[in-house]
Amino acid sequence: MRDKNSLSSFLLGLVISVIVLISALGGAIADRLFVIRPLNELFPRQEVVESNNDVQRGEVVNPLAIDTESAVVNVAEQSKRSVVTVSIKQTVRQQNTFSVPGLPFFFQAPNGPSQEIQQDIGTGFVVSQEDGLVVTNRHVVSDVEAEYMLIDFDGQEHAVTNIYRDPVNDLAILKTSAQLPALPMSDSENIQVGQTVIAIGTALGEFRQTVTTGVVSGLGRGIEAAGGFSVERIDNLIQTDAAINPGNSGGPLINIRGEVIGVNVAMAQAENIGFAIPINVVKDSIANFNQTGQFERPMLGVRYKLIPQETALLNDVPEGAYVIDVIPGSTADSLGVQTQDIITNINGQEVNETKGDLAGIINTMKVGDNIHLEIWRNGDRLTLDGELKLAN
Repeated sequence: MRDKNSLSSFLLGLVISVIVLISALGGAIADRLFVIRPLNELFPRQEVVESNNDVQRGEVVNPLAIDTESAVVNVAEQSKRSVVTVSIKQTVRQQNTFSVPGLPFFFQAPNGPSQEIQQDIGTGFVVSQEDGLVVTNRHVVSDVEAEYMLIDFDGQEHAVTNIYRDPVNDLAILKTSAQLPALPMSDSENIQVGQTVIAIGTALGEFRQTVTTGVVSGLGRGIEAAGGFSVERIDNLIQTDAAINPGNSGGPLINIRGEVIGVNVAMAQAENIGFAIPINVVKDSIANFNQTGQFERPMLGVRYKLIPQETALLNDVPEGAYVIDVIPGSTADSLGVQTQDIITNINGQEVNETKGDLAGIINTMKVGDNIHLEIWRNGDRLTLDGELKLAN
């Protein structure tokens, strides 16, 4: 009797095992071949539905990337009414072509009818809503004879009533009666390489409110200036790979919190390399302007080139600022600085690539300060003393 019961239990267990095995295999086959999932109908899963195409394709999405994208969208939305296009109005005369009897050439002369033209040339951003102050680059509004307009996000034009050009930095403050919201400014001392940045501007002088993104690629960069007498180089710039072109000049470089960290100023002759003036320089210029109503900035009055250590050793000369030109009537001219002089020390601070650039030292001083120069001239070391004058 016991053997019969044992046999029955064994057979029953065997049948159950076979049924379970067949069910498992059948479920797997149904899932793979026919995509039938009966348990999903009985016990629905809590699925997260994403609109991102990568998720729909089954790819892994980095949550940080989604957050960054949302932040960029928010910054662009919040900043759009504070960023303006700078437009220039000029009266030009048409060029007429004419020939001179007996000469096989054609000539052109502006003797046709006059015509007023308007063209977008750069970007600016509002720094004071109450006072109607807009910051841009000085080179954007360099033509003192031209008329400038500001065009806001809605396409409305606002006349520029006054322009204050910083003689030291490539900055200018434009005065307008428009009451546009101001952008908050960050502290450029806290900028870190690798942080996300956003550039907004009139790309190529044609596409207004263009938004590009990138990262801070480097700090303390220097680039060759296009000309002028104040400096040969623009130093202490922010380098970024956010797309910057001439139409972006004067526009804001913004962090992920919507704060301006720099003013876009130039691009290198290479892809993905642009530069911006740190916002702290702008703050100093605005503070100086608010106190005096103008840019009372000192300037030594030389165009120069820094001599690096290797060049100094090879030529048996000291490191310093090699004077290429001296502005007549400037501080340097009154002190007796000459071309081909090498300025090695200013008020006890060495002038070289590692310890102190000439322009950087002068920027820390004020109009009327006493200035003490140590220079090298044809093998002799001289000292020159005087008073620092206002920039021309």
